[in-house]
Parts: sequence; structure tokens; C-alpha cells
Amino acid sequence: MNDVHQLLRSHRSIRKFTDETLTDETVAEIVKSGLCAATSSNLQATTVIRVRNPEVRARIAELTGGQRYIETAGAFLVWCADMHRTRRAAEMAGGTMTSGMTEQFMIATIDVALAAQNAVVAAESMGLGICYIGAVRNDPQTVSDLLELPRDVYPVFGLCLGVPDQDPEVKPRLPVEVVLKEDVYSFEQEARQIADYDETMRAYYRARTGGNKQSCWTEEIASLVDGERRPHMRQFLADRGFEMR
Repeated sequence: MNDVHQLLRSHRSIRKFTDETLTDETVAEIVKSGLCAATSSNLQATTVIRVRNPEVRARIAELTGGQRYIETAGAFLVWCADMHRTRRAAEMAGGTMTSGMTEQFMIATIDVALAAQNAVVAAESMGLGICYIGAVRNDPQTVSDLLELPRDVYPVFGLCLGVPDQDPEVKPRLPVEVVLKEDVYSFEQEARQIADYDETMRAYYRARTGGNKQSCWTEEIASLVDGERRPHMRQFLADRGFEMR
């Protein structure tokens, strides 16, 4: 296993950082590496906003359910899917953009995810820690207002970056045999493999919490998908110009 594989397999979410602020140069280098990710049709539909204002960071932390590491991380970035720049680029060339297409939403969102993960790998290669903040979508309109996002732009997730002040265990993932299939979608062996993974996760949680957490993966998934989650997103996206036509 080479160094890149080792780095990728050592990923952890870091939620406790030192008070060291990341320099502009460091953040720019990380984002630059992120933007070298694949992008559909060279659309490059990613915009990254570094939030410095402590009051705005505190407000976003509040909106995300009190995730205070947003305030303490060395840098906090909000990664946005941006079709506004695409529209302006088309107009500069004398064209127009037919907005509201589902494919535009998918391309822009996928572009952001690919770029952000590139940036995460770059940051971790520098010894930094990261934590994605999907909960910016708890109240995406307020986040959009705080960041003055124009129409055709929406915040996909936040990203904390900083010098780690903790050393958590690597969380086990599903066995590759469950995820990697041959030729067709087959699930005959999954039940046994997932049951084994459940026991792995029970042991992981017991060790991480000193025996205070006893759940497993399937139980957490059942809780996660039972009922509606962020149902406001559909109308929010439509209002932003992502109409899913």
C-alpha cells in the first residue's frame, strides 16, 4: 500500500482544533488542489466562501445545531454549487442559459463534492484535520442570506479545516465485498457481511465512548431514514433557480 492509499485510509473527522488560524496561502493552496478535480464538461460550477467574520461563524454554528468547532477551526469554508457564474459566462459569449434543469443541479452538486474531497485530501496530506458540515442545509436560506449568495447558487456543505487537537480512531467502513460488485447488482451475501459489520461498529462505539454507546450501523441507518429529513430543501432549491425540470 503506497502513501496515498495510506493517507486516504487514515481519514477521520476532526471536531477539536488548536487555536492556530490557517494562513491565506495555506487555504488558497488547499482550494487550488480542490479545483483540479474532475469537472463535468469543464463547467467548474464550484464557489468556495471562506467565512472569517466571527459573528457569522457563530450564527452558522447555531444554525447547524451548536457545532462549535465551526467557530474554533483554523478556517471555515462553505462550498457552493454555482450556476450563477455559468449564466454570466454564457452571457459574456452572447448566449443564454436555460435554467432550472435537473442535470444542471446534478452537475454543479457533483462538481462541488469532487472538488471538496480533493481539497480534503490535500489538507490531510499537510497534517491538517477536517470536518464536513452538512447541517448548513438545516437552514440554507439563512446561510445564503448571511453569505449574500445570488440566485442559481446554493450552499452544499461547510468544511472545517485546522490543526487537530484530538486523535480519534478511524471509523470502520463497510467491507469492500459489500460495495464492489461484479457485472450486476447482487445482494445475496450482503446480509451476513452487514451483520458482521454491525458487530465491528458496536465494538468501535463501545471503545470510543467507554461503553456508553451500544448502537450499530443498521440501527443508525434505520433511525436516519425513518421519516422526512430537511423537506424544506426542495422548495429552497426551486426558489434558488434549481427547479429540477
